[in-house]
Amino acid sequence: MTSAVRVQLGEDGADAERVDQLTGYLRSELIDRGVAEVKALPAGPPPPGSRAFDVATVGGLLVTLGQSAEGLRSVVAAVREWLSRGGRVKRTVRLEIDGDVLELSEATITDQDKLVDLFVSRHSAS
Repeated sequence: MTSAVRVQLGEDGADAERVDQLTGYLRSELIDRGVAEVKALPAGPPPPGSRAFDVATVGGLLVTLGQSAEGLRSVVAAVREWLSRGGRVKRTVRLEIDGDVLELSEATITDQDKLVDLFVSRHSAS
């Protein structure tokens, strides 16, 4: 069974255009890493009475993984690299699989390692 990861990015002080740009960079990196599919995270259903159209969540990606835990590890590695390139600007990332959430922002590298290992182990094929 293929699983999907919902990724939500943020950067302190960034407007929607900046967040969209950063999301595009991460999307390109994920595609280069060979994940099955990366697309904009849908914003949800349109309000009642409105015309249906595809609206994306700013800063959101829906990443479809393959069968192995390596796909998830690759996504998490790319996300951690993205976080580290923020320099002094606070960046946040929220990863979600089937309601299980991992949030990374100002955690130390050691704490990130522990959180990532736990998250990946919960979603690895048995």
